[in-house]
Amino acid sequence: MGAYETALVILIGVHIVLAVSLNLISGLCGQVSLGHAAFFGIGAYTTAVLSKLGFAIWVTLPASMTFAGICGAIVGFCSLRVRDDFLAIATMAAGFLFLGIVRTSEALGGELGLSRIPDAGFGDGFVYFVIVCTALVVGFCVYIKRSWLGYAFSAVGADEIASRSIGINSADFKLTAFGIGTALAGVAGCLYAYFLGTVDPQSFGFPVSIMILAMVVIGGMGSIGGSVLAAVLLTLLPEWLRFVSSYKLLVFGGLLFVMMRFLPRGIAPCLRLDAWRLRTGRAA
Repeated sequence: MGAYETALVILIGVHIVLAVSLNLISGLCGQVSLGHAAFFGIGAYTTAVLSKLGFAIWVTLPASMTFAGICGAIVGFCSLRVRDDFLAIATMAAGFLFLGIVRTSEALGGELGLSRIPDAGFGDGFVYFVIVCTALVVGFCVYIKRSWLGYAFSAVGADEIASRSIGINSADFKLTAFGIGTALAGVAGCLYAYFLGTVDPQSFGFPVSIMILAMVVIGGMGSIGGSVLAAVLLTLLPEWLRFVSSYKLLVFGGLLFVMMRFLPRGIAPCLRLDAWRLRTGRAA
């Protein structure tokens, strides 16, 4: 595998982790978050600081996961009283707050960020470590979705008032979803920091949060497989559009618009519907 292919695989793995982690919050639990890039950045900056202090990846990875999860739980707790559009604005504010902190902190490098992050210690085998981490995160999210916790998340996301009427404490499950989802975003941040060897505020801005949410929506809300597929497609699509580099954003935006116009429920639900029609058609 060449350097370009290796970098692309690592980037796809990072995006998959981000997409499936946000899917727990927005897809299953129905909590629209526009600040997921902030927790991605928290994981990356935690790794950068600890690795520059001499800690190995076996320390930086769980530390990034834990710190991002704690911050996510705090944001979730502060947002318990708001829903829908107000929740989206609250999470967006958390993202801007993170950017404000890192841009004004000399210890975190300010606008320039932190560079010369030590290698993770795997050499050329780092790509395989990323693949393993991605597979574990996806498997963990599939397990959660199929567990009683996933059913509770889905109940809260479908109808919070109805879920309360059957004894589900929606506040507890919202906090749990935020904690788990943002902790997994911290894993993506750790991998990303080691991959680039540098972190800066521009890598974790509001457009990144929108792109992560687009992966969840295009893949299909609540579908883990759809999030994986959408993350792969939205990572590869800019590479495929290099031949129209001057109009790449225009073409990219147009393709996303067309996709959502004809696949409003996302890729995965439409594929399942087509497969069902095919099966019923053969049975007939």
